[in-house]
Amino acid sequence: MKQLLAAALCACLLVQPAAAVTGAPEVEAGSAVLMEKETGAVLYEANAHDKLEPASVTKVMTLLLVMEALDAGRIQKEDLVTVSARAASMGGSQVYLKEGEQMTVDDMLKAVAVVSGNDAAVALAEHIAGSEEGFVALMNQRAAELGMADTNFVNCTGLPAAGHLTSAYDIALMSRELILRHPDIRTYTTIWMDTIRDGQFQLANTNKLVRYYEGCTGLKTGSTDSALYCLSATAEREGMELIAVVMKSPTSAQRFESAKAMLTFGFANYTLVDVRPGEALPPVDVALGVVDQVQPVLGQSSRILVDKSQINEVTTAVRLTEGVEAPVEAGQKLGELVVSVAGEERQTIPLVAAQAVERITLPGIFLRLLEQLFMAG
Repeated sequence: MKQLLAAALCACLLVQPAAAVTGAPEVEAGSAVLMEKETGAVLYEANAHDKLEPASVTKVMTLLLVMEALDAGRIQKEDLVTVSARAASMGGSQVYLKEGEQMTVDDMLKAVAVVSGNDAAVALAEHIAGSEEGFVALMNQRAAELGMADTNFVNCTGLPAAGHLTSAYDIALMSRELILRHPDIRTYTTIWMDTIRDGQFQLANTNKLVRYYEGCTGLKTGSTDSALYCLSATAEREGMELIAVVMKSPTSAQRFESAKAMLTFGFANYTLVDVRPGEALPPVDVALGVVDQVQPVLGQSSRILVDKSQINEVTTAVRLTEGVEAPVEAGQKLGELVVSVAGEERQTIPLVAAQAVERITLPGIFLRLLEQLFMAG
């Protein structure tokens, strides 16, 4: 009854901006964001910076820190995690860990990603940082590094706690960092059904989109009586991955439908386009170098996000320095590729030196003069 009353109250306060934005997705939630992974561009938002309870979507940050520890070699998937009394005492979603029980990091990750096990989350936190409090300090530090200005974590689970708040935008930021830097997380977040404890305990994914939405790659559900229904959903189609965040949705079904609506809107209207110079880049003259010229190349990824209706209106222009003086470092900026869409400048991509050019020495200058005299003779 308490949850029904909360849902009814939320429904009265819902933001439904669909009528205000032509073609915008139907979203039934207190807050929502749609973000593209590669560029970080926000394609849709509603109350994106409202500070709300995230429930178990909190565990996106927990998973991020665990994946960072794995990729850095601080822990291994085969490591055994010993369950403390505190971890075993967690309520809510759990895999019923017992004090003293040991389970691999790999299975603990499954338990967190697939069924949102609070006990597994705390066990992993303690394994990495010595205590949940120490781990939460790392969570808040990482949030600050990612620019999550709306966020304050109090625990690693998302269980209700005073001051434990974040925003749809911040959830999108940490979700992006997780799927962009640690694509192996899909090994866990795309599991529909699995087992732990040598097949004795069944796991079924709380994220129904994994089975019912084409291209779904994860990511994390959450719900409590006060947070209502939350979700960070990720999906990839045709080489573009999107993140749809829903907070304070009145029912579980509505959070999934809202996420699907945003993802479908994004895939229908946007695409990533590879941009290249219209012609071969000319070399840049180098003064006082062991060679006279250096070749510029694109300094970073050259994909940009565009509205599908403007896919044929992408143009590029090259701006190169007239010359540089040696020494030239590999990767030194020599100019930029200006990308415009429908005549409006959208992005600049640095053009950098493909290789280093050392400064010529006095003996080198002398030899070069002799060569020039010999050739002239």
